[in-house]
Amino acid sequence: MAEPLNHLMRGAGMEELPRETIVDVLEQRLREDILAGRHPAGSYLPPERELADGFGVTRTTLKHAFGRLVNAGLLETRHGVGTRVRDFLRLGGADLLPMLVRHSPDWIGEIFEVRRSVGALIAERAAGRATPEQVAELRLLLAAVGRAEGGDRVQLADAEVHRALARATGNRVYVLLTNTLFNAYLPVRSALVGPFEDSGVAHDRLAPVVDAVAARDERAARVAAGDYLSTTERIMLEGLARRRQDGAR
Repeated sequence: MAEPLNHLMRGAGMEELPRETIVDVLEQRLREDILAGRHPAGSYLPPERELADGFGVTRTTLKHAFGRLVNAGLLETRHGVGTRVRDFLRLGGADLLPMLVRHSPDWIGEIFEVRRSVGALIAERAAGRATPEQVAELRLLLAAVGRAEGGDRVQLADAEVHRALARATGNRVYVLLTNTLFNAYLPVRSALVGPFEDSGVAHDRLAPVVDAVAARDERAARVAAGDYLSTTERIMLEGLARRRQDGAR
């Protein structure tokens, strides 16, 4: 177990971590090492005393950082055995996505793939199941997209239309999936504002989806949602790529 400890000591540079954010910094260091594969799934971390000494922190501080990573689903601690890295790709859930996106924006592409398929299916189901009251709500929320000012507010208004579409399916799992996908965007949300900078364009881009649902045309709703999701995905990925380029300069 000397190699993981040596790596942690090199990563810390044997410096004393900032006392005001010591648990935050330590949690981030350990999390990055786990997600980067430096501590493989199933492996045990070095004993707490060795880790604490290597980072120049107390064991209490280390335990706090461990506790956060246990709650995040990355570690599991067994008394008398040690702390092991969980196989989060096998055992984890979608609640890990925001953390994974913070670690690597490359996850966004995979999230968008799911967004396209699930979003189109939700629109189709909504067209077949929406009540008159839900159609009226969709109309109101769509109008709010056109009235919103500023990319951030337009983006939030647009999200509410999609939440309402999910509710209109009558399937609560679709609602939770929609919430999960939106939560996954949060770490890079400001870089994904491109499709929402013009409220009128954003409204007109989304209107065919709502119109198809209101007309109870399932096929048209699926096609319109697919077009909407593909177009906005392209714009958002272009914005994310520009941000990466700007950050590399």
